[in-house]
Amino acid sequence: MKFTRVFAFMALAGMAGSAFATNGYFSHGYGMKAKGMAGAATATHDDAFFGANNPAAAAFAGNRIDLGMDLFSPRREASRTGLGAGFDGSVDSDSNYFLVPEFGYNRMVNNNLALGVTVYGNGGMNSDYAGGQFDCGGGPANMLCGNGSLGVDLMQLIIAPTAAFKVAPNHSIGISPLLGYQRFKAEGLHAFTGTGISTDPGSITNQGYDDAFGYGVRIGYMGKISPTVTIGAAYASKMNFEEFDKYKGLFAEQGDFDIPENYNIGVAWQATPAVKFALDYQRINYSGVASINNPSTNQAQLGADNGPGFGWQDIDVWKLGVEYKHSKALTLRAGYNHGDNPITSRDVTFNILAPGVIENHATLGFTYTLASGNELTMSYMHAFKNDVSGTSILPAFQGGSPAGTEKIEMYQNALGIQYSWKM
Repeated sequence: MKFTRVFAFMALAGMAGSAFATNGYFSHGYGMKAKGMAGAATATHDDAFFGANNPAAAAFAGNRIDLGMDLFSPRREASRTGLGAGFDGSVDSDSNYFLVPEFGYNRMVNNNLALGVTVYGNGGMNSDYAGGQFDCGGGPANMLCGNGSLGVDLMQLIIAPTAAFKVAPNHSIGISPLLGYQRFKAEGLHAFTGTGISTDPGSITNQGYDDAFGYGVRIGYMGKISPTVTIGAAYASKMNFEEFDKYKGLFAEQGDFDIPENYNIGVAWQATPAVKFALDYQRINYSGVASINNPSTNQAQLGADNGPGFGWQDIDVWKLGVEYKHSKALTLRAGYNHGDNPITSRDVTFNILAPGVIENHATLGFTYTLASGNELTMSYMHAFKNDVSGTSILPAFQGGSPAGTEKIEMYQNALGIQYSWKM
């Protein structure tokens, strides 16, 4: 009954949406223990978030339930100069606070087999700029010369049932089918509905929320190669989703918006009985999803197979964390995460909608073990401000040539709390 109530809460809370945009639009980590160590979790097994990190970890995680919530605060700004009165100016995105839930459950069927589930979210294509602050030659407009407020909202909820098996006492393999739900809406993109710009001008903006279901798989390996060193590796396929029919004139391939494949490898070293280090490398291949990777300068209609996209590049992410067991009850954590910025100067205009430019993150965290054996964990993340500038392609959609300079920038903070039941 405890599991049923917690899972129901998680599923309902997940529908509230997420706004992560730390490593592209992936979170810097999953599970508050991992988040306190900058996301380094491929070779650790301290919680039930293996479905998002490494499914093989379930075989070593024991019986537990983990329920967490992040208060995530991204601060985004966009500006333009060089196009003249009515076009130049700057604007901040509203909607600065988001609650992002996550949930994990694990049960050891026997000494070698574990079954569990992880529920988590992605996001980051979230922005909300007020309208009426620009003119564009035709009356009050938003920054991209549309009517009313400007922005997009993307939420992705993933359920990852997991099975893990110890193939030897210190080695395990695991698999997590990935079942996904996502919803999306766009507002204020009226400037892109002109003749010849899109394959379907009526399916670009202000169509309300559309949703889609998808699937994929994550597989993993974990091995304790010595009493102090553990290694891990995991691979997640591209998650194939249904098209967003309401926005088939906006996204390339008639509204297609999949989650890209990604993989990670890691090592954890118990340097002393009190100190542990963890290092992860992650690769996210945005190039496998046309609507994310296609350059915004593509000479094709929006919505076409080769239509303009956000131009996001593949990125490499490094995560380094340290854990210090201060006492039997208190464990402290810290970490540093560096990921490539997927956005280049060529694609700044489209990424006013999705300014996922963050590169560097610092994290802190702790776990306090209660007398019952249950755990209270907290984490904090600060993502340092980064910006990208480039030539505006907005005039090109009005029959002119790219001109003027646009800049997008963002920094973030996140404060999370997690309660864990050990069974």
